[in-house]
Amino acid sequence: MSKIVHILLSIIASAALVSCGEYQKVLKSTDPDYRLDYAKRAFEAKRYTQAATALENVPTAFRNSEKAEEALYLMALANYENQDYETSGNTFKLYNQRFPKGKYAELARFYAGYGYYLDSPDPQLDQTGTYKAIEELQAFLDLFPRSDKVSIAQNAIFELQDKLTLKQLENAQLYYNLGTYMGNNYESAIIVARNAIKDYPYSKYKEDLELLILKAKYQEARESVVEKKAERYAEVIDEYYSFINNYPDTPNRKEADNIFAIASRYAAK
Repeated sequence: MSKIVHILLSIIASAALVSCGEYQKVLKSTDPDYRLDYAKRAFEAKRYTQAATALENVPTAFRNSEKAEEALYLMALANYENQDYETSGNTFKLYNQRFPKGKYAELARFYAGYGYYLDSPDPQLDQTGTYKAIEELQAFLDLFPRSDKVSIAQNAIFELQDKLTLKQLENAQLYYNLGTYMGNNYESAIIVARNAIKDYPYSKYKEDLELLILKAKYQEARESVVEKKAERYAEVIDEYYSFINNYPDTPNRKEADNIFAIASRYAAK
């Protein structure tokens, strides 16, 4: 029998073993061993919802035994594969609380954080989930620094941090666009951008943030009273040199040079 045929027959057999009729029988059963066995077969057949549902109350029934550990981890993994990352994350965290040195502790830590990473919202939305993902992935790295999933977790954290930085960049840009509407919003743009650079110094958006600071300082100088123009244009020049030193080959060189040229004329007066 060829390998492909064997695989196909295994899939068909698994599907038959987790038929809808048996699923209804499992839901009515109070036998934790039967429910766990069914959940394993359902998971193998990629019927993750059935697997997770079959395992409800099973870990409790097994108390803190090896089967309880297996059932709790399998329930979390089934929810993860079903892309219910919030539920899976909470279940993985419960597993780590009950079995901190368990057989699946490393994977449970990783999948909890990575699930939150996959579920992280767009930058325009509330970023509570993003912070949660970073926290869980960092906990994984701290506990399992030699894991073969370290690079995956690190790259996920970098992406999440870039998302938070982009959120800050958009906030700073909003202040910049408001200009002098109901106050000096250029100063607010500068503060937000500087804080983002301080919090995420290696973000891919660092150049965009520094350019925005330069532009905001320039606009702030333009809007200043006459007595403060020379001083503020001098600050623009300092910011220009900092930007160019950091990004000598920037595609924004022309815009920066134009700001510098205007600032130089006013600063010299």
